[in-house]
Amino acid sequence: MRALTLMGAAFMNEIATRAVSEWVETIYRTESRRVFATLIRLLGDFDLAEEALHEAFAAAVQQWTRDGVPKNPRSWLISAGRFKAIDTLRRRARFNASLSELSRPEESAPLEATDDIEVEDDRLRLIFTCCHPALAPSTQVALTLREICGLKTEEIASAFLSAPPTIAQRIVRGKAKIRDARIPYEVPAIVDLPDRLDSVLSVIYLVFNEGYSASSGESVTRSDLSSEAIRLGRLLGELLPDPETMGLLALMLFQESRRTARTSPDGDLILLEDQDRSFWNQEQIAEGKTRVEQALSYQQLGAYTIQAAIAAVHADASSASATNWAQIVALYDLLAQAQPSPVIDLNRAVAVAMRDGPLVGLQLIDNILAQDTLTDYHLAHAARADLCRRLGKTVDAKASYRQALAIARQEPERRFLEKRLAEL
Repeated sequence: MRALTLMGAAFMNEIATRAVSEWVETIYRTESRRVFATLIRLLGDFDLAEEALHEAFAAAVQQWTRDGVPKNPRSWLISAGRFKAIDTLRRRARFNASLSELSRPEESAPLEATDDIEVEDDRLRLIFTCCHPALAPSTQVALTLREICGLKTEEIASAFLSAPPTIAQRIVRGKAKIRDARIPYEVPAIVDLPDRLDSVLSVIYLVFNEGYSASSGESVTRSDLSSEAIRLGRLLGELLPDPETMGLLALMLFQESRRTARTSPDGDLILLEDQDRSFWNQEQIAEGKTRVEQALSYQQLGAYTIQAAIAAVHADASSASATNWAQIVALYDLLAQAQPSPVIDLNRAVAVAMRDGPLVGLQLIDNILAQDTLTDYHLAHAARADLCRRLGKTVDAKASYRQALAIARQEPERRFLEKRLAEL
């Protein structure tokens, strides 16, 4: 009988442990990056904070099974992580001023609560730290995905078709740069905010673009990356409302709304004009419209807001032929003033071709290509090839399709170009 009782107790304990483990996993998914951001502020070290984070969650499984889940799990984890870090420093026998600071009287009593506003401020500080202009853009992207989004090094490497050691080196170098250059863990002063915010938005959009239209590989899109970018955009918008932040979020939502319609069941590329618009996500479009209207209400037309306005015009049209191309060209004119770029000029040329005919658009694209700035940009040659095809200039169309094919790295795009070439 006693043996049966012991077996029953062990069984119940196993069930309790499993239930708590599942609960801890849920909290890890929703709260770990918040806890991590605050631990960085308290500890002043990325690696120490990462180690403390994992030790705190491991301790939670044991202690919460015994004592129950605390009222404020996030505060408990921050407090536990902080004390785990103190223990680590003690084990390393590195008593210094920072340890003294960490070990002040409150050490004896765990934090009862953590101010939500302070925690969210910590996340905002972490975003600006990872996207500091002193870091190389590729390092900013890697750090943002690793430290803010919590992606593993292997996942980041897979997304950008890089070797995991390469990504790991970027992250290590980025952390070392932050430490050695004493890059402050803070939100920039008001006077510096516009330039620094541009860097953050640029990183988020880079992540989104790699997910929305992968630069190479077997798939047109990577939904995990675009979803992370949209999540980052929402977070930044909540923490730091700004018209361009709203504009970027709107742009990403509009573009993401077309995901299902952009590829066939076989994974082949479908151009905007040929997409079945009934597949467009109306919920994302509705939110995109709300966000772009909010951004436009500030009457500060930045590049992301204008691009979102262009996407909104596409979203309003029932078909490519029903699109208000005159309005889109006018918006591209504004965009070219706000952010001069040969790619923007190319997109404007395509819109002009839809408004005024392929011959006018072809002349504009030829002028752009003559400047040699887009010689290695496969979409420029693909756009030229398409206009030549529409004009019956078969020889020119074939030549441009071949040039585009020689540069394109994404397999679905290559299949699309090969199909067009075969049709000619």
